[in-house]
Amino acid sequence: MRFGATILDAEGLRLSADEKALFREAAPFGFILFARNIDSPDQIRALCDELRTAAGHDCLITIDQEGGRVQRLRGPRWRQWQPALDHVARASDPLRAMYLRARLIAAELHALGIDSNCAPLADIATKDTHPFLRNRCYGADVEAVVAFARATAEGHLDGGVLPVMKHIPGHGRATLDSHLDLPHVTAPAEVLRDVDFQAFAELADLPMAMTAHLVYDAFDDRPATLSPVMMEVIRHEIGYNGLVMTDDISMKALKGAPHDLARQALEAGCDVALLCNAPLAERAAVAEAAGRMTELAQRRAEAALAWRDSPQPLDTEAAEAELSALMGGQVYG
Repeated sequence: MRFGATILDAEGLRLSADEKALFREAAPFGFILFARNIDSPDQIRALCDELRTAAGHDCLITIDQEGGRVQRLRGPRWRQWQPALDHVARASDPLRAMYLRARLIAAELHALGIDSNCAPLADIATKDTHPFLRNRCYGADVEAVVAFARATAEGHLDGGVLPVMKHIPGHGRATLDSHLDLPHVTAPAEVLRDVDFQAFAELADLPMAMTAHLVYDAFDDRPATLSPVMMEVIRHEIGYNGLVMTDDISMKALKGAPHDLARQALEAGCDVALLCNAPLAERAAVAEAAGRMTELAQRRAEAALAWRDSPQPLDTEAAEAELSALMGGQVYG
């Protein structure tokens, strides 16, 4: 079947009749879960089953489970993680620690029916990176960030969970919070190519990526999510041929009605539009505006979903013990 070119969400712990009807009609490529959708393991599994049944296919279900401020599953029922930058700084072997962190996150997600996570971040931190993002980053050096992002992606994949790399082509130079404002990046093109874009180029084999709602002044005056110019950079300079999803089009960085923004993003070259925290009528309008995936987007979507696999065996107790030793006992937030 041809998937709808959207990733949508649900209002609560279970689907309403109206949501089921909308999702049945729209057949979204996937869904994203938030804290309001989280209660118990049985409830989450039931919700995931409802979402897939309504969509009419074995759709992607993703979540933001980075650690630090950005984690929807929290203690005491689930592990509550430190921010990634703190995790890296405390670990005696940060590469192994990031892999184990991701592998344990993936195990929790997969057990709930969630088969994707919006991680790793390949954004390069700078001294000016806005606080909303800075300690979510993995470091300030391209080589290190790429290595940690690769380890994070592998930990997810080994756990049967699809990683979504973000925020392509690089959010680290933003000095504003794109949830509230539209950041402009003034760095020269050659600096962006050598640093920010390079991190994503070295991870270009990963199956999915999420855009950055930033304007890169050296290239275009439109946010990357809505910019054909920046999508050309992503596809041809960075060399990313995987599925590109937008960041949430309801964020304040983007101006306009969500259904218009969805259409603009898809016309710019994104494969799928992500809409979060919107009323039913707005979700319906976005689903209608986005329509079904193009043939090329559908191929990318199918290729991404083909990365889903059964989890490799995991000795959870041994993994936790190893991680604790690497972290000097300071594993969780």
